Amino acid sequence: MGNALAGALAKKGHRVSGPHLRGEHPPVGCDLVLICVSDAEIANVASALPPEQVIAHCSGARGLELLMGRPGFCLHPLMTVTSEATASTFNGAFAAIDASSEEYLQEAEDLCEELGMTPLRIASEDRAIYHAAATMASNFLVTIEAAAEHIASAAGVPREALVPLAQATLNNWATNGPEASLTGPIARGDTETVEAQRAAISEAAPELVPLFDALCTATAQLSAGNRTTA
Repeated sequence: MGNALAGALAKKGHRVSGPHLRGEHPPVGCDLVLICVSDAEIANVASALPPEQVIAHCSGARGLELLMGRPGFCLHPLMTVTSEATASTFNGAFAAIDASSEEYLQEAEDLCEELGMTPLRIASEDRAIYHAAATMASNFLVTIEAAAEHIASAAGVPREALVPLAQATLNNWATNGPEASLTGPIARGDTETVEAQRAAISEAAPELVPLFDALCTATAQLSAGNRTTA
């Protein structure tokens, strides 16, 4: 995240120092120190800075308490950021922000808009549930697709064969919402097919049966009263 933000801000004409590694210190008197470390380390980094230094952190799950009384804001891009991120990575994303004052809230909003993001004000007490939603939408999606890839390999089906299906499903969900996008045997009430799937998974990848069962239960709850075809 630090590398991606530094690159994006530099592209927008900001003078950027860093990213700085553990033990290094940003220049004295800089306008803003952007802390992009693990949640457990943010308060330690903040505490080592002068009390008047304006700071911001990029935690999604934690809020203003990690500023340790210093002026500044929280800014968490609601976007998956890998080592291949570019200056355009943040364009079109939302970002969870909060600030110690209206002045720094405006600064956070301006920074978001400069990077092409839409700011969402998320208070400290709501950030854990916000971040849980982000984790499910991003990290758990990868976990589910990895499980599908593993199961598919038992039939000789490559990952790329699943990609159009997964992309179309995500696009349908984005456009139509979950209820209108749900298809397949659970939505049809085809219990025999679901049982055959479970038996096949038990044979090919038994370690994935608990995940399959949990997803079947959740999908059946979503499907209740919403029968469709696929």
